[in-house]
Amino acid sequence: MKKNPSAVGSTIALAGNPNVGKSTIFNALTGMHQHTGNWAGKTVGLAKGTCRIGKQFHTIVDLPGCYSLRTTSQEEEISRDFLLQETPSLVVIVCDPISLERNLILALQILKYTRQVILCINLMDEAKKRGIYISTAALEKILCIPVIGITARKKSDILKLKQVMASHLLSQQRNTDISSSCFDCETCCSTEALYASYATYLYKKAVTKKASSCSFKGTWDSSADRWFTGSLTGIPCMLLFLLCIFWITLTGANLLSDRLSALLFSLEPALFHSFSAFLPVDLCKLLVYGVYRVTAWVVGVMLPPMAIFFPLFSLLEDFGYLPRVAFNLDCCFAKCHACGKQALTMMMGFGCNAAGVTGCRIIDSPRERLIAILTNSLVPCNGRFPTIIVILTLFFAGSGSHPDTGIHSFFLALLLTGIIFLGILMTFFCSWLLSKTLLKGIPSSFTLELPPYRKPQVFSVLLHSFFSKTLQVLQRAILTAAPAGLLIWLMANLTRNGVSLLELSANALNPFAQLLGLDGIILLSFLLGLPANEIVVPIMIMAYTAQSSLINPGEISSLYTLFTGHGWTMQTAVSVLIFTLMHWPCATTLLTIKKETHSLKWTALGFLIPTCMGITICFLINILFQFAL
Repeated sequence: MKKNPSAVGSTIALAGNPNVGKSTIFNALTGMHQHTGNWAGKTVGLAKGTCRIGKQFHTIVDLPGCYSLRTTSQEEEISRDFLLQETPSLVVIVCDPISLERNLILALQILKYTRQVILCINLMDEAKKRGIYISTAALEKILCIPVIGITARKKSDILKLKQVMASHLLSQQRNTDISSSCFDCETCCSTEALYASYATYLYKKAVTKKASSCSFKGTWDSSADRWFTGSLTGIPCMLLFLLCIFWITLTGANLLSDRLSALLFSLEPALFHSFSAFLPVDLCKLLVYGVYRVTAWVVGVMLPPMAIFFPLFSLLEDFGYLPRVAFNLDCCFAKCHACGKQALTMMMGFGCNAAGVTGCRIIDSPRERLIAILTNSLVPCNGRFPTIIVILTLFFAGSGSHPDTGIHSFFLALLLTGIIFLGILMTFFCSWLLSKTLLKGIPSSFTLELPPYRKPQVFSVLLHSFFSKTLQVLQRAILTAAPAGLLIWLMANLTRNGVSLLELSANALNPFAQLLGLDGIILLSFLLGLPANEIVVPIMIMAYTAQSSLINPGEISSLYTLFTGHGWTMQTAVSVLIFTLMHWPCATTLLTIKKETHSLKWTALGFLIPTCMGITICFLINILFQFAL
């Protein structure tokens, strides 16, 4: 049966504390039919989707994870206001059995606002491993609402949840006075202390433990945390994880990228022949050798590392490690007078700076949110990785030989990890500088729960990561690369006194570029790469070879010959690396900063801060090399 949009019925909200598996339930209910949108007047995105329950489709809304409805964080305000203003037909409160006592506080608060509630206790398999047994019948009897225990990774349990939801929605239609019951949350819990007290009472009535059954799991978690969050081992473990991720990404992407690029470029003759049947030759060249070729380069270079990097990062998140990264870096950001949550948005920036800027919504303080937004582009996004990898490979990891050995890839990953670490250090420095100048203030505190380690849902994570992250970022890159390809082709083919506009522009920029240890072509390539950082190296190649369109470089060793033949030295390579790490954000990130801050002033600063830092450091490096020579 196909979905009929006009037949979408009730709104069902998913609520709960962070790290209780709401997203897993949401994805299981909605599949890939979901999107994230801003609730009117709010900055936090709500995930929405549709799910067929019974004979009708219903809207599923995933509310922000929160611990209480009675404090002032933005996530809690969003959840409370949605419940009050949108009045969903049903609220499914998701709880973690391991932290059930604390989770029940939120459940009791929601029961104050609505009786249309199902209490869903997720991760029952984890509870069993730890010797925790929960009587859902006892909770049902006291709270007078449906209570179900599930493991969201099991399809059979999701079907059980849908059956309970369908039964509850049907009973609403039959009995409009269903909200009346013998349990009165307002009377039982009139203050915050009473909420906690009554949650403890419910916990004792419903939960039994067998300590011997959970000793191994608890011991393993404690041992892992001693390494992953230890004062001496936490940061080294984080760098080791990054090193492993980059090594796996580089090793796999090298092979896939070569084959994908070869396939895409092999389609050009057929495309040109097809277009030439009904279009002028010059227009065919513009479309095929301009728009298509640049887009093919971006896809061929960008898709393989993204298809590996994003899933690996998602697996770490599903494993429960990323909150430990925030825990490890919290003290560093606190010393910079910034928020520890910035660690999470910074990690998002490795995939896409625009996504990292959007993720800054989780930071409550406007001052700290601005610091996170303005510094997010100091960590290299996926679009800058190709340029960094090419330069490292050519000049630092083998003098232009192709990285075809495991040792070579490992050394390259080690160098890349060093560049990433430099970006993290510059993020700390810039955050500290902003907190001492434009954005003075005292760092706020926040609650961070370290979830238990869980076995990652490999297939689900890979599928969700590919569709929701890889393809989304790739689509953005294609949309920006296509017009960039058109502009590059026009600049390379339009001439003045026999000299192309591309060469004229490079010559005009050359004096300033040389002060930074670069040349005019390199600086022009970064300027034309504003729509998408992935096309910086392709523009360099096209300009150096004086081609009327972008060429496929073939073996990477030929790039080394090309670059050194046009005056590149080790100093040039170092300056290009620094400028790749620190220069203006891409156009999509700048538009996202404008959307999030609603200010041209902060958008301009988002452009100027990394640019000025990159120019300053490149200028100093150029002076040092001049003195050394």
